[in-house]
Amino acid sequence: MSLKYIALIPARYGATRFPGKLMGDLAGKPVIVRTYEATVATGLFDDVIVVTDSKVIKKAVEAHGGKVVMSRRKHECGTDRIAEAAENLDADIIVNVQGDEPFVRREPLEKLIRVFKEDPEGRIDLATLMQALTDPQAIADPNYVKVVTDRAGFALYFSRSPIPYPRAVEYAAYYEHIGVYAFRKKTLLDFYRLPARPLERTEKVECIRFLEYGKRIKMVETDYMGIEIDTPEDLDRARQFFDKDN
Repeated sequence: MSLKYIALIPARYGATRFPGKLMGDLAGKPVIVRTYEATVATGLFDDVIVVTDSKVIKKAVEAHGGKVVMSRRKHECGTDRIAEAAENLDADIIVNVQGDEPFVRREPLEKLIRVFKEDPEGRIDLATLMQALTDPQAIADPNYVKVVTDRAGFALYFSRSPIPYPRAVEYAAYYEHIGVYAFRKKTLLDFYRLPARPLERTEKVECIRFLEYGKRIKMVETDYMGIEIDTPEDLDRARQFFDKDN
């Protein structure tokens, strides 16, 4: 039986660090529209839907032919937002594409989807991306979420602190977690219904909730270097990148 894949793009207007960033102009279109179009262009999904709390975002996406679902409730994180929307969707695998990733590409998303195609017994609950982190400043920076895995590539823990801690001189690789997820629908709905626990609340890293409740997270390494738009400076870099890429 083939699986049905749907991409959901959570899009909150009032971002803490850069309010309204998803409506920022990127080469003549809002960032959220660029993200939607890039996700559709991968050709990987049976459907692509923006999930938002904002009528402004809804209007912008629909004006460019996109699909939108409005959140009915207030949510603390993007995963909760897409889980609410996923409840009534006919889908096996839900892929969460961040709304501030306008340069999303096919290759890393295809790797995530392949995890489930190669797991017919359904032992993997979700998959997410990581990339090698070599800059010492980035490794120490709490804005970069780090992840450590077991030998089979399953997540052991996520942290804003450097993990592993470099107490010994022996070399250890560091990996940054990239917040693009693929969930089995049941796993996503479980997340929505289970309360956050102390580790997640302490680190403010939502994927820790899955670990605290015993879910298996397969980490997929990629060399994808996109531009996540968190600040006005990021948006300026995205504009420069877009101009070079086109």
